[in-house]
Amino acid sequence: MKRLFLSFKVEDKKRVDGLRLLAANPKFSIEFYDESVRVPIESSNSDYIKRKIQEKISRAGVVLCLLSEDTHTSNWVNWELEHSFKTGKKVLCMSFPNGPELLTLPPAAVKNGIGWYRWDLEWLERQLA
Repeated sequence: MKRLFLSFKVEDKKRVDGLRLLAANPKFSIEFYDESVRVPIESSNSDYIKRKIQEKISRAGVVLCLLSEDTHTSNWVNWELEHSFKTGKKVLCMSFPNGPELLTLPPAAVKNGIGWYRWDLEWLERQLA
């Protein structure tokens, strides 16, 4: 089972919870150990928050950035991706189901030449195998 860190804009949490539910469904063939932050870190100290997120990313084998129309505007998502690239993590970018035809990637994904995929669970399963 792959350890997966989910990077997403906080406003998309409900959609991310849907992915988590799919993974728990026994009819669904993908398995992952979700390392992302489920409960907000109770701090306004950005250095402390970064350390906590770094711990989770370090335990993950793959970082999956879930893209909505505004994900590219999130400084936190961009920082998570920058940290992931810097530490050699495999980074994937995938849109949510029924997402737009065109998306703007976070700057760190663009800088590192990462493309994005439309919602495709079979593709994701192959990437996590």
